[in-house]
Amino acid sequence: MTDAEDRKPQSDEARSGFLPPIGVAAPSEPDSSTTSEFAVPEGLAVSRTGTESEATSEFAVPDGLDVAPPHPAESEGSAFNRPSTYSAKRPPPAFTPPNGVPAVSLTRDVPWQDRMRTMLRMPVTERPAPEPIQRHDDSGPAVPRVLDLTLRIGELLLAGGEGAEDVEAAMFAVCRSYGLDRCEPNVTFTLLAISYQPSLVDDPVTASRTVRRRSPDYTRLAAVYQLVDDLSDPETHVSLEEAYRRLAEIRRNRHPYSGWTLTAASGLLAGSASVLVGGGFLVFVAAAVGAMLGDRLAWLCAGRGLPEFYQFTVAATPPAAIGVALTVAHVDVKASAVITGGLFALLPGRALVAGVQDGLTGFYITASARLLEVLYFFVGIVAGVLTVLYFGVQLGANLNPDAALGGDPRPVLQIVASMALSLAFAVLLQQERSTVLMATLNGGIAWVVYGALHVTGDISPVAATAVAAGVVGLFGQLLARYRFASALPYTTAAIGPLLPGSATYFGLLGIAQNEVTDGLASLTKAVALAMAIAIGVNLGSEISRIFLRIGSPEKRRAAKRTRGF
Repeated sequence: MTDAEDRKPQSDEARSGFLPPIGVAAPSEPDSSTTSEFAVPEGLAVSRTGTESEATSEFAVPDGLDVAPPHPAESEGSAFNRPSTYSAKRPPPAFTPPNGVPAVSLTRDVPWQDRMRTMLRMPVTERPAPEPIQRHDDSGPAVPRVLDLTLRIGELLLAGGEGAEDVEAAMFAVCRSYGLDRCEPNVTFTLLAISYQPSLVDDPVTASRTVRRRSPDYTRLAAVYQLVDDLSDPETHVSLEEAYRRLAEIRRNRHPYSGWTLTAASGLLAGSASVLVGGGFLVFVAAAVGAMLGDRLAWLCAGRGLPEFYQFTVAATPPAAIGVALTVAHVDVKASAVITGGLFALLPGRALVAGVQDGLTGFYITASARLLEVLYFFVGIVAGVLTVLYFGVQLGANLNPDAALGGDPRPVLQIVASMALSLAFAVLLQQERSTVLMATLNGGIAWVVYGALHVTGDISPVAATAVAAGVVGLFGQLLARYRFASALPYTTAAIGPLLPGSATYFGLLGIAQNEVTDGLASLTKAVALAMAIAIGVNLGSEISRIFLRIGSPEKRRAAKRTRGF
């Protein structure tokens, strides 16, 4: 190559845009030294207070500018330096502890209800990541279908009488079983909603479902619990299609007991209740016949589309009419025991316990709606019985409020009657046959505890009722955890012997006889007994958690309140 060719300028393809042009002296530094855009330009003198290795901040004071030296406590060179007010011995709570945030570990050998309740009480950011255990394709489960399945399961549980907290736990368990962790279920009295947000930057997906009708079918409730348990079991894989198929079978299944069987159970319940308050064989038959007539009239009204308020009003009329008729005919029976037995078959103990339980667990809207429903039912019963008692008093019926309480204690007969009452109550709730025996025994134990405290120990009936209901709730929860099922079949029927039927009747009779003060006092006692039952059942359920190992270091979080603030 000649000298002329050497002096010819090179093309752009052969020369880099970062090379110095021909004729410009290259810098003295080697080519490997990369210059930072934050480096100090050449020719600018900067005084350094530290070593040469310290980086110069872009907020440094230029030379020639007089600035007062900072206070020694405020000399923080970088935002990443430890603040001067920080003490390693007494760190503020805002900083992460040296050992880090403790991980929450939930063991799998406890019922899924307790694990789901524990996670629902946690903030979303502290919940452990789910492990999808259900089979689906590589693209993941269809989120709308998972949410729809969750809502359908929650609908059956809420319609069956389950508490709002347990319904939310079941819905959360279904979502986590398919890998949806950022879910927030919401349960009210008639509306179910669930929201799923894939991430912090994605739009949430929300679905809702309305509960139009309620029917106490504990057999269906147990089947739904079994489905949720299978979905939460890591060794049992249930696809979405299989879950939908099983749910459809649960909805199509008929009730285990026919209508006439339920009518006979109503009669047995009323007759057993009349024996508990001092009635004999004739009183038993009269109360049973009155309750069966009321049940058939309620079925007739339901077939005509009348609301439940009028159904309760009509159902309360026959037992009261039979008791008044026997008194007017001067038959030597305790009419008060007949009417009280009929009231036992109508008092909404299931809805009352569920309403108080929702209120104690923080679901105040649902609790208010349930208790308002109980109030409407109670007003319907009052309207039916009070109308009959008013006409009976006008006809000259000599109704003695103390007649139902007379007689010597009959512990053996009353224990048998309490167990028969719980058996009838379990049939009315459409329970599985495998749970009827345990519910019957639990009801007998409840009456034994109540009799030992009130009759033998001369303790207040309200306190004795609360303790007996607590024993019912404790045994019910332990049995439910042993069988991984709902506690309602073991507790609702067992509280039947404790319902305030006699106090309700005495209050209505006092009002009918123009003794309003005594009547309101008896009705207040009935309300106190009902609240004692509900609070006792819930307290027994909470005490049972002491004996259960949930697996979380913080157990079950609850809302912390300080003097109402």
